[in-house]
Amino acid sequence: MQLYSYKAKDSKGMLVKGQLEASNQAGVADSLMKRQFIPISISLVETKNNIKIFDNLFVEKITLDDMIMFSRQMYSLLKAGIPIIRAMVGLAETTQNKKFKNVLIEVTKQLEQGRDLSSAMAIHNEVFSRLTVSMVMVGEGSGRLEDAFYQLAIYFEKEQETRKRIKAAMRYPTFVILALVAAMIILNIFVIPTFASMFEKFDAELPLMTQILIGTSSFFVNYWWLLLVMVIGSVFAWRRYLNTEPGRFKWDQYKLKIPFIGDILKRTLLARYSQSLAMVLRSGVPMTTGLSLTAHAVDNSYMEKAIITMRQDIEKGDSLLRASKSSELFSQLVLQMVAVGEETGRVDELLQEAADYYEREVDYDLRSLTAKIEPILTVFVAIMVLILALGIFMPMWNMMSAIKGN
Repeated sequence: MQLYSYKAKDSKGMLVKGQLEASNQAGVADSLMKRQFIPISISLVETKNNIKIFDNLFVEKITLDDMIMFSRQMYSLLKAGIPIIRAMVGLAETTQNKKFKNVLIEVTKQLEQGRDLSSAMAIHNEVFSRLTVSMVMVGEGSGRLEDAFYQLAIYFEKEQETRKRIKAAMRYPTFVILALVAAMIILNIFVIPTFASMFEKFDAELPLMTQILIGTSSFFVNYWWLLLVMVIGSVFAWRRYLNTEPGRFKWDQYKLKIPFIGDILKRTLLARYSQSLAMVLRSGVPMTTGLSLTAHAVDNSYMEKAIITMRQDIEKGDSLLRASKSSELFSQLVLQMVAVGEETGRVDELLQEAADYYEREVDYDLRSLTAKIEPILTVFVAIMVLILALGIFMPMWNMMSAIKGN
């Protein structure tokens, strides 16, 4: 028996947390369902006996590409009339990702024991999000499971395209920053010490800037291990901080205010919100339930809290438009789309239009990102060159002038 931590919803929709002992996650899920609880997440509580430091070091991660392929293949197989268990067995055999293969095998075993697909997937909440599980559940209820997987495939593909565009836009600034860091390391380890020994040999009088550069280089060379410990310690402390709810909330809030990048990130998250909510509403999920699912899908605790507040406002009787206005997340154009959607009963269609609008805005911002960042990087390089010239070459010129004078 192992100890598991769980989060679940009771019959009134209230969040319940606790721990249970069971042989596996399926056992925990069964116990919760018998108590009329709906499992949200189930995770193994790590103890000294089951912590394996290097277990996850070389384990292949499950990527969006895997989820896209899974959703596309499930859509094709189910549309062709192939039974679910047979489809899952086939996908488990052909999947290249070993971790995903094991998950699909476990899901198939649960199906063979009589569990439906959505609850079998819900056990593996680290792979299948609440949004994914809910879409599958709606598909099972409506008898159109293949349509649910088709919509999930479209959703994952758009998410993948957005991530690729962001990575492509950040490639040049990242390369320049890494090149600058490498140049600074080379200067401090090899170049500046060479000039320092030459200045010492000639007993030259050094200006303040040169003394600062030589002192920094000396500290870098002699205490590199201390710098390494400080960097590793800072990274560890930062990750520990982000693992706390207040830390993650503050960081997620701050990310949306970072110059140049913050607006792009915010529009990306709003596009994800609009796309997710449009998808679940199109599938017949109630508005309040859809907002709860979408809140988790945005993957930003600050925006998640704002969306949960919107859901609470709607539960009190507000319209989606009024709740959206109160959140102060959306532009006037998108609010007009929501208003028209509510008036015409086409909220899902207008939310999809809003998602497309935000994606176009993200595309434009990403294309202009390099043009915005390039001048800043140029100024930074110029400052580095100026400091180097004042600190290294000025004493050399003074020495040459003194030698010529003599």
